[in-house]
Amino acid sequence: MTAKLIMTWDIVPEREREYFEFVIREFLPGVQKLGLELTDAWATVYGEQPQIQVGAVSDTLGEVNKVLTSAEWDELKDKLMEYVINYHQKVVNLRKGFQF
Repeated sequence: MTAKLIMTWDIVPEREREYFEFVIREFLPGVQKLGLELTDAWATVYGEQPQIQVGAVSDTLGEVNKVLTSAEWDELKDKLMEYVINYHQKVVNLRKGFQF
């Protein structure tokens, strides 16, 4: 069954410019290079939810777990953490519609 990695976070105040440069140039391409297919990205404009949500899928739970336990993922995530706070991730079975 297809598995989905759901990541949420808030951008560190006053680091927005550097954050967006990193995400576009390194993070999103890095996630794809590791074998996950980006499916959605959301920004919260109103309410008490995480500011950003990104989803990525792979064919199996095992493939997602392989990515999440790799040194490459650790390096990519460590770089992301320079620009974000309140980071959370979870892996779920993919289903139709919005998943949070």
